[in-house]
Order: sequence, then C-alpha cells, then structure tokens
Amino acid sequence: MEAEQAREVIPHGDPFALFTAWYDEARETEPNDSNAMALATATPEGLPSVRMVLLKGYGPDGFVFYTNGHSRKGQEIAANPNVALLFHWKSLRRQIRIEGRLQPVSDAEADAYFHSRARDSQLGAVASDQSAPLDSRETFLARYEAARDRFAHGEVDRPPHWGGFRVVPSAIEFWHDRPYRLHERRRFVRDVTSHGHAGAWSSTLLYP
Repeated sequence: MEAEQAREVIPHGDPFALFTAWYDEARETEPNDSNAMALATATPEGLPSVRMVLLKGYGPDGFVFYTNGHSRKGQEIAANPNVALLFHWKSLRRQIRIEGRLQPVSDAEADAYFHSRARDSQLGAVASDQSAPLDSRETFLARYEAARDRFAHGEVDRPPHWGGFRVVPSAIEFWHDRPYRLHERRRFVRDVTSHGHAGAWSSTLLYP
C-alpha cells in the first residue's frame, strides 16, 4: 500500500490537458450532467452566492457558461467579475476547483449557442425573468405560450440580456480521493508577466 500511496496521479504539466483527461472520463462515468459545475459569485457587499450551471465550452482561454444577465447571478457578475467554479465527479472521486475572472463571450458565440438549444428552451429563455418574483406558475406558462405564438413563423430571437461568460482562470486545483483520507491535491497558478499578461503555469502539491 505504501508504494501505491506514494505514486502521484496528478502530475505537473498542462492543467488544461489534465482537465480534458478527467472531464472525458467523467462524461463516460457520471450518470447525469457530467458538465455540471458550481458557480460561486459575490454580492457588492461581499456576501457569497453559489448555484449549479452547465459547462458549455472550454479551452486554454477559459470555461464557458450561459445565463440571463438580469438574473441574480447576472447582477452579481456585473458588480464583481471574480468567480470560482467547482466540478465534483462522485463516481470518479475527484474534484476540480477553478478561480478566475469573467469575460463576456461575443454576440456571435452567444447567438450560435442559443440557436443550438432546443426550441422550447429558447422560448423559455424569452419568457423567463430569471430570479424575479413570480406570482404563480401559470403566469410563467402563459408568458411561454405568448413567446411561442410570437415566434411561431420564424427563428427565436436571443434576448439581448441573455448571453455567455468565459471564466479566465488564474488558478486550477485538482483533488483526487485516496484511502484513509490521504488525498492528493495539486494547485496550478498562472504566472503574470512583467507586462501584466498571463504567463506559464506553475504548480505545487498541497497537504490534503
């Protein structure tokens, strides 16, 4: 057991390559929503807020999700673009924490993703004042029916307040379960150049 415990399974290197390897495994093993991630934001007063969202794209430039800009998360993002993400894949006994700053995706990216969704999901986005008080579910369904009638003969227009954000990571931490809670953790931090640009990644193991 000692030799097995000493073998590192989270190597230093490219954190995005490691993310891809773990994510690909999760897509095969997780029974539901392997792309689900917790998104943590904060209010202007610094109060924390967290909810689950879905990863819709990723690469060396960051991790992308979409939302209604009028929602609570959208308002918190507008006030403070510093966020954190958490992936937890129970079947693999792994998690990944990501810290970074948000950048909006382009209108072209948002349009492309919006129109790739099921039409009913597009209509739902038009009908919903996400996070606002709702007097009854019937009101929401009536708004949905009105949206369906409005766009009955054409493409559904993406609401101007509905779009995407890219989390540009400054730190990525990988956690792997080990017996007896002797877990393995490695934290990658992106160096900043003398000109203020993102540079190479450095990493270190952390005590569990």
